[in-house]
Amino acid sequence: QVQPVESGGGLVQAGGSLGLSCAASVGTFTNHAVGWFRQAPGKEREFVSAISWSGEQLYYADSVKGRFTISRDNAKNTVFLQMNSLKPDDTARYYCAARTLFTSRDPSAYHFWGQGTQVTVSS
Repeated sequence: QVQPVESGGGLVQAGGSLGLSCAASVGTFTNHAVGWFRQAPGKEREFVSAISWSGEQLYYADSVKGRFTISRDNAKNTVFLQMNSLKPDDTARYYCAARTLFTSRDPSAYHFWGQGTQVTVSS
């Protein structure tokens, strides 16, 4: 139904910025909430941010508040995650996921997942 594809990951110095994009390569994000999650080696997947279909409701994990910004351009069928003031602890593989209607912080609530994009922050 919907196939998210992430892009924009890479290696960045601590304090720097990266912008991640999530596009629906198959289907559309119409009426879908979209979330960003990340997973570092040896750790469980954790919630980062989420956005409602309208873009009116934005949610952030406490660890990224004030540093990350989620947005979406429904005309381009794309969701963005702007990451500023990056820290080594932000190093992880970042995943985009979508679910119909309601936003959630729970990864199990999302049924469409991308392959992830690696973000590495050096000290």
